[in-house]
Amino acid sequence: MGVSALSASGLLGRSSGLLQVVSLLCLVLLLLKAAQLYLHRQWLLRALQQFPSPPSHWLLGHSREFQKDEELLQIQKWVEKFPSACPRWLWGSRATLVVYDPDYMKVILGRSDPKSQDAYRLLAPWIGYGLLLLDGQTWLQHRRMLTPAFHYDILKPYVGLMADSVRVMLDKWEELISQDSHLEIFEHVSLMTLDTIMKCAFSQKGSVQTDRNSQSYIQAIADIKELFYSRLRNFFYQNDIIYRLTPEGRRSHRACQFAHQHTDQVIKKRKVHLLEDEELEKVKRKRHLDFLDILLFARMKNGSSLPDKDVRAEVDTFMFEGHDTTASGISWILYTLAAHPEHQQRCREEIQGLLGHGDSITWGHLDQMPYTTMCIKEALRLYPPVPGIGRDLSKPVTFPDGRCLPRGIQVSLSIYGLHHNPKVWPNPEVFDPSRFAPDSNTHSHAFLPFSGGSR
Repeated sequence: MGVSALSASGLLGRSSGLLQVVSLLCLVLLLLKAAQLYLHRQWLLRALQQFPSPPSHWLLGHSREFQKDEELLQIQKWVEKFPSACPRWLWGSRATLVVYDPDYMKVILGRSDPKSQDAYRLLAPWIGYGLLLLDGQTWLQHRRMLTPAFHYDILKPYVGLMADSVRVMLDKWEELISQDSHLEIFEHVSLMTLDTIMKCAFSQKGSVQTDRNSQSYIQAIADIKELFYSRLRNFFYQNDIIYRLTPEGRRSHRACQFAHQHTDQVIKKRKVHLLEDEELEKVKRKRHLDFLDILLFARMKNGSSLPDKDVRAEVDTFMFEGHDTTASGISWILYTLAAHPEHQQRCREEIQGLLGHGDSITWGHLDQMPYTTMCIKEALRLYPPVPGIGRDLSKPVTFPDGRCLPRGIQVSLSIYGLHHNPKVWPNPEVFDPSRFAPDSNTHSHAFLPFSGGSR
């Protein structure tokens, strides 16, 4: 009995000692991490000291100023108050320099800095490592491989396919407008652009605009985008393990799985089609292959075909980028024309005069509608489909005004801020297509609706 009691007492003593050691170790690790974050914050403060910014909280940064759905309005205020660029503190030890000056843009986009990993890596579970997320030599290889998919000889017949997709959408609108004079167009335009990219890049036959699965894919993409921006703003969600355990993380995982099922089905369907001798011979006779066919016929240096994960990453990337940003741009163009009927009427008259008795735009028409082109550009200036992009500086940079940044700083190129910068565009909130008249003299990097440079 006494021996048992002593053994139990010794076991408890050793357990207690072990817990103390573990607790001490955890405390030391926490202190080291805190010191690391503090030193990094001090380095950021020194690196960004040449760029004034509004006061920020030592822990929360500027997060209280950037509430949901008010981010672009806050950027506009900074553009008017702080010349060229302004540091934004996301939280205590993370900051990015927000840039909205054309000369600054030109400097950054003329370099080969990698995209900001802190933000872009969050897209990887969805679109994988395709052209958007790749860097370095692998990006260059994929870029060279896919460039032929955008040759003029490939693009010209796509205009007819695009027109077919638009007609399907307009027929749906005719029916819907007879029931209700108000119409939320973004989902319809998204289905139309998805239909277009499916036909043009992925050799899809028929229309997907009435397909319930396509509508579910559009909804999944909308969910993923919303969850991505929500995660970007949340300090605790930056950790992958923690995020997967949250309700939002699980919802994002389900939406990504659905999007992957959609793209896997597209790839599988095309592979099966290519097994048919007639289709294979037809493809082999083509001078230029479609986007998906290039991926499926591609060969690595060792002679093997492109890995399935790389094929899916490129398909996921272009399936999204080929329909979503395009749908956003088109929707805002239609919105601005509806809000300015006098410009809408001029566009209508220009296109009616161009078409004559024809009923569809052709490749040859595209450079013969200057006023419509001016309106499109002005709408994209006011409402750029991608409001900002990010870069991580791989080497120091000096801007034209003499201010500089060291290697390792994150730079956020605010395309929205650039397009609403009153020093670049007087009265930036006014819809004025004459800004893009043929004789206008604008900075080469004043208008960047789809970014610029090698990326």
